[in-house]
Amino acid sequence: MADATVHVIDDDAALRDSLAFLLGSAGLLVRSFESAQAFLQELASIEAGCVVTDIRMPGIDGLELLRLLQEMGKGLPVIVMTGHGDVPLAVKAMRLGAADFVEKPFEDEVMIDAVRSALTSSMPLPPAGISDEMALRIASLSRRERQVLSGLVEGQTNKEIARQFDLSPRTVEVYRAKLMTKMQANNISELVRFAMRAGVTGG
Repeated sequence: MADATVHVIDDDAALRDSLAFLLGSAGLLVRSFESAQAFLQELASIEAGCVVTDIRMPGIDGLELLRLLQEMGKGLPVIVMTGHGDVPLAVKAMRLGAADFVEKPFEDEVMIDAVRSALTSSMPLPPAGISDEMALRIASLSRRERQVLSGLVEGQTNKEIARQFDLSPRTVEVYRAKLMTKMQANNISELVRFAMRAGVTGG
């Protein structure tokens, strides 16, 4: 991991520079790219490390970049950065093989931990590998809470989940809050990540 490089891709120069400084100050090697196209031009010479990319970019966005990396057989773990309200997009990214997603604005340690995890393991935990504690958290959910969680994992918005189960969006928010507590998740990205690792599927 010592010589692995973090490849930061974001069209926002200020955020790109800030992230490069943050990760560099944590002792990580960083290369920055203003677009996915610029990164792909250098891909042939990249053998190790991970990618941190914004999900919304002009040209090739984060989702398309994930698809291209898979098609090319590059085993680089990808962390997707999302704005508020982009959880459905982030879930789609994880289903495409993203190692993790982080909501902006994020705490420094959240991003650093996500990057270190991606650098040490490019594979998500298989469903069979979940802990007894995580299995108990899943088992503690009510039928409706499981339905809402499945909807989130499927990438649905609150309104879509509400329509599917004849609920109000506000009621879905209440269930989401209960899920956060029962699953001991600090944020929505962690909640979805726990659920996917525990083998919860959409539908």
